[in-house]
Amino acid sequence: MKPLSQAEITKQLQALPDWTYQDQALFREFKFKDFFTAFSFMITVATEAEKLQHHPDWSNVYNQVSIKLSTHEAGGVTEKDFQLAMIISRLAKA
Repeated sequence: MKPLSQAEITKQLQALPDWTYQDQALFREFKFKDFFTAFSFMITVATEAEKLQHHPDWSNVYNQVSIKLSTHEAGGVTEKDFQLAMIISRLAKA
């Protein structure tokens, strides 16, 4: 799997306006009403990530979740990262 070019990333980010590209990864922060809701979201994302065999770099502080997506073996962002970002965005709206 090869990393996407900057032009390809920019184009695909148009469909994911809440995500940014920084430090060679897709990035987004989420804020929830409380810790339990944030952690429940992480469990739901983890379930989907496991199905894809593609796992985020993330952190959680109280009601906030920060997610970075990149494909380490490809050395950058790939289609797989965009696939997971779309799933995560859909889950955040649920």
